[in-house]
Amino acid sequence: MYYSSGNYEAFATPEKPEGIEKKHAYIVGTGLGGLSAACYLIRDAQMPGENITLFESLPLAGGSCDGLHDPQKGYIMRGGREMDNHFECMWDLFRSIPSIVNPGETIFSEYYKLNKEDPNYSLCRVTEKQGQDAHTDRKYDLNKSAEKQLLKLMFASDEELADKTIDDMFDDDFYRTNFWIYWQTMFAFEKWHSALEMKKYMQRYVHHIDGLPDLSALRFTRYNQYESMILPMVKYIQDAGAVIRYNTQVTNIVCDCKPSRKQAVRLEYTQDGEDKAIDLTEDDLVFVTNGSQGDGSAYGDQTHAPEIQIENGQGPSVELWKKLAAQDDAFGHPDVFFRDIKETSWESWTVDTANKEILEAIEKICHRDPLSGKVVTGGIVTAKDSSWLISWTINRQGQFQDQPDDHCLIWVYGLNCWDDCGDYVQKPMFMCSGRELCAEWLYHIGIPADHIDELADKECNTTPCMMPYVTSFFEPRKYGDRPLVVPEGSVNLAFLGQYAETPRDTVFTTEYSIRTGMEAVYTLCKVDRGVPEVWGSIYDIRDLITAGVKMNDGKMIKDWPIGAGEKAAIMGALKLARNTDLETLLIRLGAAEEKDFEPVIDKKKAAETVEDVKNSAVTKAVGAAVAVAAGVTALKHLKKK
Repeated sequence: MYYSSGNYEAFATPEKPEGIEKKHAYIVGTGLGGLSAACYLIRDAQMPGENITLFESLPLAGGSCDGLHDPQKGYIMRGGREMDNHFECMWDLFRSIPSIVNPGETIFSEYYKLNKEDPNYSLCRVTEKQGQDAHTDRKYDLNKSAEKQLLKLMFASDEELADKTIDDMFDDDFYRTNFWIYWQTMFAFEKWHSALEMKKYMQRYVHHIDGLPDLSALRFTRYNQYESMILPMVKYIQDAGAVIRYNTQVTNIVCDCKPSRKQAVRLEYTQDGEDKAIDLTEDDLVFVTNGSQGDGSAYGDQTHAPEIQIENGQGPSVELWKKLAAQDDAFGHPDVFFRDIKETSWESWTVDTANKEILEAIEKICHRDPLSGKVVTGGIVTAKDSSWLISWTINRQGQFQDQPDDHCLIWVYGLNCWDDCGDYVQKPMFMCSGRELCAEWLYHIGIPADHIDELADKECNTTPCMMPYVTSFFEPRKYGDRPLVVPEGSVNLAFLGQYAETPRDTVFTTEYSIRTGMEAVYTLCKVDRGVPEVWGSIYDIRDLITAGVKMNDGKMIKDWPIGAGEKAAIMGALKLARNTDLETLLIRLGAAEEKDFEPVIDKKKAAETVEDVKNSAVTKAVGAAVAVAAGVTALKHLKKK
C-alpha cells in the first residue's frame, strides 16, 4: 500500500490482484469502516461478492452512523456527521456507490449538487441569556498568551504530546476565548482529552480556520446519515453478493503470533445464541472493527431517563479487542481508551415537534424557516451560559423520509452529563427523562418559563441517549496504543475504524473510518493503486497565512498580539520580501499592505536626493560662499606667518 497525491491515481482502475478469487473476507462490524472495506474489496480488489461475509451484533447495519424511527420511543439520532471537501477517501468511494433516493446519481454527485445549491453556514453560532445572540461575530478573540499556547500545541512533535491532556497545554487565557467555545462544542473535546488529538485536528483542518466560526466549512447529507450513507452502501455490497449476518457477535479471533509473522487462525462468534467458529487460512482475510464509540448506548424515552448498563471497560467490541491485545502488543492497548465512562460520555436527545411557538423561537435564533427543507441552523448553536454546555442543531427537514411535513426534528447534546444541575431543571443531565431534557433546551432557546413544562410534555416527544464511550478515542494516548491498520508482519489481519492507527488523519470523522477500510484492503489484497494522502493544507503557505489572519480576527501582521521584538523581526523580514511573490501573496490574503514592504531607507531615492542637492542653485551658492570663506581664512593664516 502506498499514498498518492493529485488525481492521476484517482482516475486509475487497478489490475485484478493475482489469486483474489481464492480469497475470502470476514469483516467484523458494519460501521463505515466495515462497509467501506467491503466496498473496496468489491470495486478495487475485485473479490467476488459471495466471498465476503460481514458480522453485525445489531439487527441493522451502520454502527454509530445511525438514524432510527422507533414506533414506541420516536425518532432517534445519536449524533450527526459533518463532512469536509477534502475527505479524499470518502469521495473516492462515494463516487461509485449509487444513490437510492435519486436514480442515476451516486452518493457523491447527489451530495455535491445539494451542497452546491444549498451551502451550509450559520447565522447564529452562539447564544446566551435564553436564546439571545452572544455576538461572537465570527471572532476568535485570542490574546497574546492564548495565541502562543495554540501555536505551541500546533507545532509540537507527536512524541512531546504523548499522554498529555489539553489542560497540560492551556490555561484560562485560552479557555476564555471564542476559539475554545467554537472548538470544544463542534468537536466535543474536553480539557482532559488528548492534546495530541487536538494538534492533529489543528493541522488537518487549518484550511478551514476561516469557516470554523460560522461552520461554513461543513457539508451535510440530505437525510439522516443512515438513510443517506449506510443504506446505499449496504445495497451496493448485497447486490454484489456479499452477506451480512445480523444479530451475530464475534467473541474472539485467535491468532498465531510470532515476532515477524502474525496470522488469524480462528474466528469465534455467537449467532442467535449459538456458538460457532471458522478455521482460517492465509487466504481468509479478517478485518476487525476494534472498539466502538456506540458500545453500551442506553436509551430513554419521554418519561424515563436512560440507564447505562455497562461499567468501565465493558462492551462487546471492547472485550473482543482486549482478547486480541492479550495475544500481541502490536494489537494495541484498549484499556487506555475505556478506563473512565465519566471522561468519555455525553448525552444527546432528539426532539420531535410541530408546535408553532417553538418553531418561531427557533427561527428567531437561526433566522431561517425550520420547515423550508433547506439549511436551518447551519450546524450547532451553542448556549454558552448553559451549565450542561448544551448545543443543538437542525439539519434540512425532513431528516427522515417518513417524517411528517409539519414536524421538525432537533438534535441536542450536552457535554456536562454527570455533576451539574441544569439551569431550568434542577438535577444532573444523566438523571433526566426526555421531557426534562426538552424543558432545559426550551429554556435556552427563550421559551417563557410559564410555557416550558406544558410544551415539553404535550407538544414535544423527546428521545434521549447516553453514549458511555462516544469520545473514548480522544483519551490521552501515545503511539502504539492504537494498532496499525495492518500490524507489521500480519498476513491476513487488519484493523478498521476509529481505534486503528493511520498517519495524519483525525478520528471522530467519516473519512477516518473509510480511510482505514481502504488502507486495509489495499494492503492485504495488494491493490496496485494509491491511497489518497491526507490533504496537506498544513504545508500550504496560503492556508497558513489565511489561518493567521483569521485567527487574529482579520488583523494584519503588524496588529497581531505579539511582542515588540517579534514584531520588529517580522516587519524587518517583510522589507526583504519586497518585489517578490511573497509580497503579492501577503497583500492578497490580507496579512500586510504595500507600505509594510517599503525599506526604512530607500537607497535609490536617497542617492537621487543627494544628486538633486548637489545640483541645486542653493547648494551652488552655499558652496561658493564656503569657498570664499575658506580662501579668506587661508590668506589671514599666511599673513600671520
